[in-house]
Parts: sequence; C-alpha cells; structure tokens
Amino acid sequence: MKHFDLAVIGAGAGGYVAAIHAAKSGLKVALVEKGKVGGACFNLGCIPSKIMIEHSKLVQKLQLVKEWGIHTSNLEIDFEKLSKRKDDIIHKLLENIHFYINNASIRYYTGEAKVSKEKIVTVNDEKLAANNIILATGSKPFVPPFKGLETSSYHTTDTIFNITELPKQLTIIGGGVIAVELAFSLAPLGTNVTILNHSSDILQTEEPDARPIVRNKLMDLGVELVLDFEFKEIQQNEVITSRGNYPFENLLFATGRRPNTEIANNLNLEMDGKFIKVNEHFETSIPNIYAIGDIVGGYQLAHAASAEGIQAVEAILGNNPAPINQTVIPRCVYSTPEIATFGLLEYEVNPNDCIITKLPLSSNAKALMEGNKDGFIKFIASKKNDEILGACVVGDGATEILNSMLATKVAGGKATDLTKIIFPHPTKSEQIGDAAKAVYWRAINA
Repeated sequence: MKHFDLAVIGAGAGGYVAAIHAAKSGLKVALVEKGKVGGACFNLGCIPSKIMIEHSKLVQKLQLVKEWGIHTSNLEIDFEKLSKRKDDIIHKLLENIHFYINNASIRYYTGEAKVSKEKIVTVNDEKLAANNIILATGSKPFVPPFKGLETSSYHTTDTIFNITELPKQLTIIGGGVIAVELAFSLAPLGTNVTILNHSSDILQTEEPDARPIVRNKLMDLGVELVLDFEFKEIQQNEVITSRGNYPFENLLFATGRRPNTEIANNLNLEMDGKFIKVNEHFETSIPNIYAIGDIVGGYQLAHAASAEGIQAVEAILGNNPAPINQTVIPRCVYSTPEIATFGLLEYEVNPNDCIITKLPLSSNAKALMEGNKDGFIKFIASKKNDEILGACVVGDGATEILNSMLATKVAGGKATDLTKIIFPHPTKSEQIGDAAKAVYWRAINA
C-alpha cells in the first residue's frame, strides 16, 4: 500500500490547486479524478461559456461599428469551427494542468475513489493510505422534477457545450448567472432564445441596479424574457406555465447545481443542509478529512474553491491560516455589459453608516470611445473609518476594472488611498478614482 501525506479527491479548480500547493510545500500528494482534470469549470462551465461569450462579443462589436460607419459584408457564422476553437483552447488548458501536476511530482490516479474513515482511499482496486484527505468532488446540475419532463429531451449545463450545430431556437429555464451568460453566448450568433424564470427578475443574487441594464441588453438582442409565473408541466416540445404556453426546439435547464456528497454520506460526515459542514479551515467532522468547493456551500466559484483548497493545505501544514475573508472574494457575471462585485451591496448596508457613490460610465471618455456607455461604478465606504465595504462595476471589462479597488482593500487600504492613485487617461479605470473622491464630495466628473 502506498502512503501519502495528502490525498485529494477531485481534480477540479479546487482540487488540483490544493494538490499543487501541497506538493510545492513539501508534502507527498496523490490526486484522484474520475473524469477529466479541470472539473466542471474547465470542461463544462466557466471556461467553455466564456470562450463562447468572446465569440458573441465580436459579433456584437461588428453590429456596433456599422452604426459608426464601418460596414462589412454579410456576416456568416461557422459554428462548427467556433466549437473546434473552444475545444482546442480547453484541450490546451487541460494539457497545462497535467504539466503542472507532473511538474509538482504529484501521483495522479484516474478512477472513482472510495474513502474510509481510516483515511484509506481505494481507486481501481488499489489502496492508498493518507494522513490527510481533501474532498473536492464538485457538483452536478439540478433539474427540477417537472411534471411531464420525461416526454422531452433536454440539455443541462453539463451537455450544452457539446453542441456542434448552432441551435435555431433555445428555451432556457432559469434566470441566474449561468442562464444569462448562455443567452449572451448564443443570441448574438443568431439563436432565438427564450428565458423562462418563475421569479420576478433575473440575476437575483447580483447588484439590483445592474439588472435592468442587462435585461434591456438581452431584449435588444431579441431574447424573450418571461418572468414571474408558475410552471405547470412540460408536454413534449412545449412548456406550460401560468403565463401561457411556450413551444421549444431545444430546452436547457440552468436551474442550479447540487453537491456531489456520495463520499461524505458514506463517511457519515456531519452536514449543514445539503452541504458538508466544515470549520474555518475546511476540516469536516472527521479530523484530518477536509472538504472544499461546491460541496461546502458559500460562493460556488472556481476561484473561491482554489482559495479554500490552499486554506485547507495551510491548515494541514500547521500554519494556522487566518479565515478566508468572504468580503474580498469577487463575483463576476460575463454578460454584456459585465457585472463585477466584491463585499457588501447597497441593500446590505445601513445608509446612515455608509457613503455610497455611483458614477455612470456615460461620462467616461474611454467608455464612449469604445461604444460602451451602459454601466456604472458603485463604491461603498464606511463613514466611521473610510473602510472599503464593497464595490460594483457594470460595464465592458468590469471583471478586470474591479481589481484595483479589490487590491486596495486586500492591502488594508482605505477609500482615501484610492483617491491618491493617478489613473492613466483615458481609461475606464480612472472612474474608480472619481468614485472614491465622490466619497468626500470632491469628484471631478460628478
């Protein structure tokens, strides 16, 4: 039986990062994955969806420049070639991960793992003994048990990225981040998209002021938004709702994900609802067995899982790391325009204790040059001590623009520190400096 300091079960964004960090910290590591390295993020989620969104952004840009006076010949979409490009990029990224794993001298196993309370991992009839185990088994799509569902074929977020032909029509059930991003991926290419979301709005976990901007953009792209209704049943190729009947050619469920807790259940780990209960170092109810990522709740984001993996490894190394500060984990929506936030949102703070500033991008020179005037930068600071409590950027490139504010907060900086940065002009980032100055009523462009 081989012996390891650490066995990591699952080679997704959390698992492989934890394994490499542990190996480079001097631990002997085994990494077990039953599917493809990279997990859902690289193979079934954030990476393929963002590649498709990049394709669609170019199409939207071509439509925009026609208004400026730049005319092109008839636009043709070779979706098969676009799909191949997506697959090629993913293949390269997975090759890179395998290289990093090998370079760190990690023993990699392909197969389904079974774990005992004695920390014995069995893979393909081979037994591995580990002093510590990290469970990073991820999640799977959740499909609600709709009446009549068995009468129709449908996609989940695990299958939609396998398509090689551009669908003429797609009905998406769900109104969260994944549903919206997939609508932006396909509608600009020519797919007639319908979003059916029983709630009163889309993106209900995101900044409220961003939602109408994204809604309007979806409708500009021809997406049919159907909100605030009750589902009744599915009849072959038709969704029956309290608002009416909606026929479909292709159906996608983007209705969230559920944690893969089979190993946790077999170990009889203590649970917190449907998630594994862990402490601040992600240790479970069994000492020296840890859990990270989608199986422990919190932000179900690849970068959050990676941070949790490193946190668990640091605890295993005996470094007693400080708990992860949830307010510095960025949340991103790759819509058009993008939404990027960290910390608290406006409705989560007491307005008597905070100063909230909001500057539109329509006054920003670079945004106007690029034709991206829809959006804003919102900044929340404490009246008491200038602490940066939260921020939101809505606009093209928001997921990059946010980082200077986030870096300032992580470094212990205050709102006053952002006012001291000399941002280059013209850039969209310079709006950050003005938003910070607005805290002290000294903004130039407000």
